[in-house]
Amino acid sequence: MARQQQSDVDELFDVKNHFYIGNYQQCINEAQKVKPTSPEVALDRDVFLYRAYIAQRKFRVVIDEINNSSPQDLQPLKTLAEYFAFPNRRETLLAELDQAASRSNADNHNFMIVAATIYYHEKNLESALRVLRNSDHLECLALTLQIYLKMDRLDLARKELKTMQEKDDDATLTQLAQAWVNISSGGDKLLDAYYIFQEMIDKHTSTSMLLNGQATCFIGQAKYDEAEAALQESLDKDSNNPDTLINMIVLSQHMGKPPEVANRYLSQLKDSHLEHPFVKEYLQKEAEFQSLVTQYSTSA
Repeated sequence: MARQQQSDVDELFDVKNHFYIGNYQQCINEAQKVKPTSPEVALDRDVFLYRAYIAQRKFRVVIDEINNSSPQDLQPLKTLAEYFAFPNRRETLLAELDQAASRSNADNHNFMIVAATIYYHEKNLESALRVLRNSDHLECLALTLQIYLKMDRLDLARKELKTMQEKDDDATLTQLAQAWVNISSGGDKLLDAYYIFQEMIDKHTSTSMLLNGQATCFIGQAKYDEAEAALQESLDKDSNNPDTLINMIVLSQHMGKPPEVANRYLSQLKDSHLEHPFVKEYLQKEAEFQSLVTQYSTSA
């Protein structure tokens, strides 16, 4: 009986939870303290360790440490690090990814998560869903749900959430998914989402991810002072977090602050996250506007 109970204990419970709530440094710290009881646990630990480094934009650590002799489950993480680190190589990496995705990788959920993440950043949501469709892994389900929300398919996201709840209702990922769906639902559900984030903060710690979640709830309820407090706390934790900077730009507009306040956050965002989808789209719109200005100035 004791042996059975021991086998049921998830040795990486803290590692995974810190990763899921965006506490990446603590995830790394916990991963380095784990003494795995099997090669499988050691491999899973390394997966979360490298994913946390990628989330911190420390791509070189992953690229340097994962080589051709590393386990197959780690190889996709090197691809993900290279995708973010070398924008000029993305076309080649995407071609390789398309080829790998055409083969069966149903038993490698790490590949599915990486492939779907890259397709998501490329705004190729159909390919992302295609990669994830045959997996019932909780992370794959959560990523599928996020993609449906991105597509404004709240109905499909709710179905995905139901599947996650049937699989593991108490899991951190399932709770986060519930909060995401609540935010998209709006209205009274915004308060429910806020309490989910608050419960996680009370249970674990506050992170930029959880604080941005709360700030989004506050903005949706026009509670701008509360949103500002949450975002300021997030900035204190990570002054370059892109979600916080974007939310600060939005909030500055809602609060009627001087234009230079929003522009300051925008400049910081451009400086530290030039490849962020928000920045790329903004720069594209900016270029289109300048083109129109030039066009009308010439014709005048």
